[in-house]
Amino acid sequence: MNTPHSHFDQELDARVTRLGLRLAAGLTERSEQLNPDITERLRFAREQAMIKAKAARAARPELATSTTVVPMGATLALRGGADHSNRWFKLASLMPLLALVLGLFLIQHSQWYQQIQAAAEVDTALLSKPLPPAAYSDPGFNEFLNEEHE
Repeated sequence: MNTPHSHFDQELDARVTRLGLRLAAGLTERSEQLNPDITERLRFAREQAMIKAKAARAARPELATSTTVVPMGATLALRGGADHSNRWFKLASLMPLLALVLGLFLIQHSQWYQQIQAAAEVDTALLSKPLPPAAYSDPGFNEFLNEEHE
């Protein structure tokens, strides 16, 4: 499938290539007219640039090979090669567990608070209304309190 966008990209690449070739030809033609001192400085700068480019290329595959894909059962997993990246993976894998424990703690705290509120309401109902002492030992006492709240 050839989309107009890919055609535009190919045309742009061709134009950039032609411009680069014309610039290189012009620089080569004019380099013959330069004095030897400038030619020597340009040669030295070119060599330094090539050394830096080689060092950059040599460092790039090291990053690419530090992460590998390893089979783990029926799935694939990424495995980092450096020790410091493994620490971050371990820390990131503990984050869901930490969130789960924190969520369970908050649920427990909420239920504990609701129980305290319910007990306080019962105590308030007991202390605010006059009841005969026999009512406290009656098995239907809770039903009586529930009917009073409604």
